[in-house]
Amino acid sequence: MIDNVLVANRGEIARRVFRTCSALGIARTAVFSDADAGSPHVAEADAAVRLPGNTPSETYLRADLLVAAARSAGADAVHPGYGFLSENAGFARAVIDAGLTWIGPPPSAIETMGSKVESKRLMDAAGVPVLSELDPSAVTEDDLPVLVKASAGGGGRGMRIVRSLDELADAVRSASAEAASAFGDPTVFCERYLETGRHIEVQVLADTHGTVWALGERECSIQRRHQKVVEEAPSPLVDDAMRAELFDAARKAAKAIDYVGAGTVEFLAVPRGTPAPGETTADFYFLEMNTRLQVEHPVTECVTGLDLVALQIRIAEGERLPAEPPPSRGHAIEIRLYAEDPAAGWQPQSGALHRFDIPGVDTEFALGGEAGLRLDAGVADGSVVGVHYDPMLAKVIAWAPTRAEAARRLARALAGARIHGLRTNRDLLVNVLRHEEFLAGHTDTAFLDRHGLDVLSRPLADAAAVRLSATAAALAEAAANRASARTLGRLPAGWRNVTSAPLRRRYLAGDIEVEVEYRAGLRADGADVVEATPERVVLDVDGVRRVFTVGRYPGLVCVDSALGAVDLVTVPRFTDPEAALAAGSLVAPMPGTVLRIAVALGDTVSAGDPLLWLEAMKMEHRITAPADGVVTDLPVSVGQQVEPGAVLAVVTPEEQA
Repeated sequence: MIDNVLVANRGEIARRVFRTCSALGIARTAVFSDADAGSPHVAEADAAVRLPGNTPSETYLRADLLVAAARSAGADAVHPGYGFLSENAGFARAVIDAGLTWIGPPPSAIETMGSKVESKRLMDAAGVPVLSELDPSAVTEDDLPVLVKASAGGGGRGMRIVRSLDELADAVRSASAEAASAFGDPTVFCERYLETGRHIEVQVLADTHGTVWALGERECSIQRRHQKVVEEAPSPLVDDAMRAELFDAARKAAKAIDYVGAGTVEFLAVPRGTPAPGETTADFYFLEMNTRLQVEHPVTECVTGLDLVALQIRIAEGERLPAEPPPSRGHAIEIRLYAEDPAAGWQPQSGALHRFDIPGVDTEFALGGEAGLRLDAGVADGSVVGVHYDPMLAKVIAWAPTRAEAARRLARALAGARIHGLRTNRDLLVNVLRHEEFLAGHTDTAFLDRHGLDVLSRPLADAAAVRLSATAAALAEAAANRASARTLGRLPAGWRNVTSAPLRRRYLAGDIEVEVEYRAGLRADGADVVEATPERVVLDVDGVRRVFTVGRYPGLVCVDSALGAVDLVTVPRFTDPEAALAAGSLVAPMPGTVLRIAVALGDTVSAGDPLLWLEAMKMEHRITAPADGVVTDLPVSVGQQVEPGAVLAVVTPEEQA
């Protein structure tokens, strides 16, 4: 029997495993980097061991430190979670060699599937449909487009789409560098890229007694940068005939490598135009097998009623699975909530998360009844999102008897969430969940591109909502000032016994400046003021009352209402002229590390030319010239850490250089 589990991971992943350990009466041991010292997963553990340093290579990717941590804390088992070393055969062997129980598949299975090149060859031999692997050096025009792909790891890292041969060498180099940074293995390969495929995966579970379950399929087609954003079970594409073939292929894959534990067999499906009677709705091809629990496993849990982490632990203890898995019921949809700006090329965000509240949550990290809302979060109020790790804040999962009900429940919860301090992909997720094509089940890997990121990432709050929110912000700030006033604090803000000019406040909503006028707390910017406190404002607009909740932080006001969330930056009355940047300055859009520099001081560049690359949150970000000109300042060097707003380079028109 397992008594104490060390989770060799962080954040939401560790909290998810801890939730099941607690229910099973198993002690919980955490590990944490210096950057994660204040993380919720550390506070929830029975014991926590520090891993000195911040970067993954210093901490969560150090097998020796993790095994030592398990020994020092008295853990008798290790759960790898997902990500980091969860698919590292060497780590699994180190755990087993230390006399600890490894809650995962045999190292040999991890090793076999760890190479996407070798695993495809093995699957082909086992009768599983595959897309052929291409050697990057042998790719021709006829092969295009191709996908450059890291042989190890996943999560969209180390992947590049190549549409012309002159892009191939740079894509291979870039993908290889990113794969080495994220997974410690720079190996990449190519395969034919299918523009409009659908990502379908099958959850498998196998015990040590020869029973292999195909527990259900999930669809994860809506992706950004090859990383899943929306996942659901079951897939709206898959009919009974296709499901039977998928399950058969998944079981063949698991049996071919003597798999044990939870794993996922991933396929790319290409829908057929009009299938003949009895034929499946799509052709599908093996992509890879993830020899671990998946990020999106909660949707399978919600439709089956099974705790997959509990089953992992029981299998590791030698228990036997029943002959057949339980049937699925209803529908579940999960979204990944990221600290990122979709409209700005998915730029990751970092900083303090002042407030994090999802309304209507029924359960956290756990199963529920026939319908509900589940939250699996790695953050809480006051958490700090740093630059060293993936910027995912949480997963929110809705399940219901029908797909439409699940989508509606999830969209409403997200729209009403209070997320203060960081820009997120929340509005994009809501727009996707409410999109008529999504509701019709017409999803594929090109969904975001086809429907336009500019449209899908459009804020929920329109211009009128922004103006009303700014009005509410001004009234709340005025109410807060009066509440803290030492004299005449009960008088309304802006009150005069003789009519005078209205008071004004200015805010920035994105790039748009909004000026609000208000007078005596009775009427503001065309709306009647029903109530105004520092946290809550009620406005009557043409006979309709609107409630606004207001969160105030240094330099930032966050306003939430049924019209959409609005973040406002207070515009100071006076500005410092010395704070202005030189024309042509390129500033860091996020904190990160300068990876490479492509130019030198005095170089002539054209608009769009790459100047340098930043690494942030394990992804590469290219900084390009905004216009033709000359590089007149280059104040950074390779390896330098930069903060948001730091000047990276200055490009000046030739006639002014």
